Amino acid sequence: MMKKKVIAAGHICLDITPGFPDRKVKDAAQIFQPGKLIEVRDADVHTGGSVANTGLAMKILGADVRLMGKVGKDAFGDMVLQILRRYDADGGMIRTDESGTSYSVVLAVPGIDRIFLHNPGANNIFHADDVPESALKDAALFHFGYPPLMASMYEDGGRELTSLFRRVHAEGVATSLDLAAVDSASEAGKQDWKAILSGTLPYVDIFTPSVEELCFMLDRERFDSWQRRAGGKDITTILDPETDILPLAKQCMRMGVKILLLKCGAPGMYCCCADADTLRQITPTLDLDVERWGSFETFEKSYVPDRILSGTGAGDTSIAAFLTAILDGYAPEDCVHLAAAEGASCITEYDALSGIRPLEELKARIDAGWQKV
Repeated sequence: MMKKKVIAAGHICLDITPGFPDRKVKDAAQIFQPGKLIEVRDADVHTGGSVANTGLAMKILGADVRLMGKVGKDAFGDMVLQILRRYDADGGMIRTDESGTSYSVVLAVPGIDRIFLHNPGANNIFHADDVPESALKDAALFHFGYPPLMASMYEDGGRELTSLFRRVHAEGVATSLDLAAVDSASEAGKQDWKAILSGTLPYVDIFTPSVEELCFMLDRERFDSWQRRAGGKDITTILDPETDILPLAKQCMRMGVKILLLKCGAPGMYCCCADADTLRQITPTLDLDVERWGSFETFEKSYVPDRILSGTGAGDTSIAAFLTAILDGYAPEDCVHLAAAEGASCITEYDALSGIRPLEELKARIDAGWQKV
């Protein structure tokens, strides 16, 4: 049976993750102090961003994926392409001399949430027409990730982002969209994301943001109240599914999303779907069993990981497992189980790909009674 073709497009970068000692800290101030020399271990250098994390993860899981992103003609760009070649996945990449390659320094200190130092680089000049019509031929799914870290996608009211999704949707290709956290003081943070998403989500079949990203963009007042309640702690630890997550999900679905996978951090993830009649609007190339998926809803708790080294890419690999499971015809409850399980596997390694396990292996462990948090 021929595999369904997938395009994974959007943001790509080089992730540089210094290795910190295993000693846990309670807050960043214990480590990061002016004038202090911090001794670290060897750095882990891997590709990052949605294109590499989700796209390569899907490829490792057996999907037929073409990666599409933009890098500079510099040393970091050489490194990104060298890594992609190991997976035979560099063919769809674009090199430019207009900008340097995007990179992130990921500070994954045990005991506190990750800190990212990020340069968007060539991602800022990725445009809708960088996805040619020929690339969409015979594709079943188009996944696009991290538009908040791509200036061309959010400028001018998100015109490029909406144009891209409208065109892909019109070509009869199922669409999927993931977001990214933004600095409220940055240009991306100052955009009217509610308006941008209002224009784009009618053309999005599967939406996979984190609950914090979505709330920041759709309901800033609610987001600020979450921050006050959290008191500096991880916001996801204080959220109530009924009063916090469900209203936000309903608002999102009213904007046109067909299937929502809402990543909720360590507690788990929430999934809900439109009714069967609405799901029939998704292109038949996805071969979705709309009767099983129609009005499906669940909150899936996270699985207990074997160890925790870094959360880098955990959300992206969860999405990869979710989308691949859909393409492989798994039942909706299994797709969500596998998404949570892949995320738990990812955090056992420093990078996004080394911890990936085949879906069949994950399902066997789940069926054997893998413990949840």
